[in-house]
Amino acid sequence: MTRKQALALVEEHIKNKNLRKHCLAMEAVLRHLAKRFDEDEETWGLTGLLHDIDYEITEGNPETHAVVGAEMLESADVDPIIIHAVLGHNDKAPRETLLDKAVYAADPLTGLIVAAALIKPEKKLSAIDTEFVINRFKEKGFARSASREAMMTCTDINLTLEELVGISIKAMREISNDLGL
Repeated sequence: MTRKQALALVEEHIKNKNLRKHCLAMEAVLRHLAKRFDEDEETWGLTGLLHDIDYEITEGNPETHAVVGAEMLESADVDPIIIHAVLGHNDKAPRETLLDKAVYAADPLTGLIVAAALIKPEKKLSAIDTEFVINRFKEKGFARSASREAMMTCTDINLTLEELVGISIKAMREISNDLGL
C-alpha cells in the first residue's frame, strides 16, 4: 500500500479532523523512530497513519478497537507487519516487534504533546520542549486520558521517556502546519 492509498483510506474512514491530525502525528513520529532504529520508514509511517483507522467505527465499543481495524486493513491487502502493530496498540495482540512496541509507546504521547502545546499562549509546537512535556507528564490530571503506563514502555525499545519525547516533538514540528500547531 502506498502512502497515497493509506491517506485515502484514512480520509474515507476518519471524519474527525483532530483524529486525522493524530494519525499524521503518529506517522511522523514513527518515521523518525524508524530512522533512529534503522528500520523501514515507509512501513513504520504507514503503521502510524493507519493505526486508528477504525476508531470512529468502534468508538462506542472500544474492546473491538484495533480488531475491526485489522480486519479493514487485511481486506485492503496491507502488510501483515502493519496489521500486527495495529492490533497490538490496543492490547489485542502481543507486542513482539520493535514496531509493535513503538506504536504502543508513541500513541498516547502524541496526545500529551498536543495538549502541552495547546496550553501555551502561542498554541504552537515551537513553544514547547522536552522538559515542558515531561513536567506535564508528571501532572496526573493533565491530559488524563494519555496513558503514562503506555508511554513508559518506551524502555522496551531502549529509549528513555526524555528521548522519546524529544524525537516526537521534533517529528511533529516538521509537520506543524498539517497539525495546525
